[in-house]
Amino acid sequence: MKRRRFLTTTAAWSALGMSPRVGLASDADLGALFETDSPELLTLAKRVMEKCVLEKVMDPTPPLERQWVVPGGPHYRGQWIWDTMFVVDLLALLPGRDGLIREIFGNYWDFQDRWNETAPGYARDMITVAIKTAPQEVRQFSQIPILAWGVERVFQRTGDRKLLAQCLPRLERFHDWFWRERDLHSNGLLVVGSYSGKLQHARWETFDYECNMDDMRMTRHPNRKGTDEGPWYADVCVPGNTAYLIMGERSLARLAEVVGDGKMAARRRKRMEQGVAGMREHMWDEEAGTFLSVKRDSLEKIPVATIGSWIPLTAGVPTRAMAARMAEVLGSPAWQTPLPVPTVDRTDSRWKSNAFWRGDVWPSTNYQIASGLAAYGHHNLAADIADKTVANALRNGINEHYDSVSGKGLGVPDYCMSSTILTMMLDGLTKEHRLSVS
Repeated sequence: MKRRRFLTTTAAWSALGMSPRVGLASDADLGALFETDSPELLTLAKRVMEKCVLEKVMDPTPPLERQWVVPGGPHYRGQWIWDTMFVVDLLALLPGRDGLIREIFGNYWDFQDRWNETAPGYARDMITVAIKTAPQEVRQFSQIPILAWGVERVFQRTGDRKLLAQCLPRLERFHDWFWRERDLHSNGLLVVGSYSGKLQHARWETFDYECNMDDMRMTRHPNRKGTDEGPWYADVCVPGNTAYLIMGERSLARLAEVVGDGKMAARRRKRMEQGVAGMREHMWDEEAGTFLSVKRDSLEKIPVATIGSWIPLTAGVPTRAMAARMAEVLGSPAWQTPLPVPTVDRTDSRWKSNAFWRGDVWPSTNYQIASGLAAYGHHNLAADIADKTVANALRNGINEHYDSVSGKGLGVPDYCMSSTILTMMLDGLTKEHRLSVS
């Protein structure tokens, strides 16, 4: 890293009261990590590792007592759930990071303990969307439940059984909270919610400005009664979070088998199977060719496909026939913007190419959609999405999200989740842009 750039970056973090963990790897080390015939791709890969991964690791900052991961930008001050998993996945490529990664996960379990000190029984074992640095208020809601997937990705790279011993019991408790507090009719479908009772906080639990939540309302629990109950639960079930929890259950079940805990694996598979059955029965729409949100109590479908509609591919939810129909729709003009995949069907009147979760494009969702397509054998469509994402980053730089027509960068430069631009190449999803670990 050039001295001037180092000083500028350090000054920015110091202004926020945080210190980056610099010097974790040299430029030469990062260059030797990858193999490619393209100098452009090697430069991109090194920048991802330097700016989106290594520079995002922070020294302990209250209430985080361990090293932690910041997403980037001046407004994201804390360790998120979703964002962080893409960072630890790539950190695991570097030698000697096992202890660091265990520290990063340890922040979630520390929060779980602090939360449980005052939480009522039904709310215990939640993990907040983001463990915010002091003096910010504690967030009263969670986020996309991807932690178990992150643990499995790290274990696949490192074989760190200490990480499994640390995480698996806590993950099961977190998953049980999710089903208990978000699957309100025990039909395998998740709502979003927040113990603050604020509608926007509930939206922040998923892809927060999706059009499927425009008419959503906050309500009291439909079954549990009590004087301390509040309007903490949305009246809409969303496919994105439901699919992510199913994906997490698959990971947790596999990891339980690794450590020889067959009973845990059976418990997690039972939950996963209930979610898959619920999504197929109530959320699948053959005409739309994807999974739609539904009203929580009536199960009436909300007739708009959004980015969350495609996450079931990643979680292994659709049948082969459903996946083929999904690939057909994803290949249609409604979703094939110049830079795919937009966050809402562009035939929807609310679509706008640069709108936040309402027509823009995110590398992280592109990575997961491409992964899902490839898992069902739709390799060409997966590669088209992945290659266009990488090509756009080469032209327009690494950004939080992008305009789906012009490809121009939006939001925070070098945002941590955009490290998935590299991950999709390492996972073999691209055809034109080839890069691998040495």
